Amino acid sequence: MASGMTVSDAVSKVFNHMKVRQSSTSKEVKKHKKSVVFCLSEDKNIMLEEGKEILVGTVDDSYITFVKMLPDKDCCSALYDITYKTKQKKEEDLVFNFWAPECAPLKSKMIYVSSKDAIKKKLTGLKHELQANCYEEVKDCCTLAKKLGSML
Repeated sequence: MASGMTVSDAVSKVFNHMKVRQSSTSKEVKKHKKSVVFCLSEDKNIMLEEGKEILVGTVDDSYITFVKMLPDKDCCSALYDITYKTKQKKEEDLVFNFWAPECAPLKSKMIYVSSKDAIKKKLTGLKHELQANCYEEVKDCCTLAKKLGSML
């Protein structure tokens, strides 16, 4: 990769697991991840950030919990599994979130921008991407759904 970033196999594996929503038992559904956050290791490896995931059904408002996981003063990338309504039907999609708050150090922003393409190349079939620079842009699930064409 031109940026020198590599994506860990765990990132691809969790993405593929999240995009397949078919589970036969309620026990399997509870193991399904609603969101995950990615971080960069010191050796330029994009990996899952430990402790920064939400499983389906583990919290009352998973989106609010997801937003609270975003760092106040640093960048990160994340996936969120959203359900929303359009004029035609109910949609379920994965959204790739690129979080770069205004107060994040310039070096961090540059590193995460260069990692963005490396991640997206591994996440084949991804339809939605959101770049946010402040909490106002991600404040609630309705805000996100409207950006995706929802009729909420």
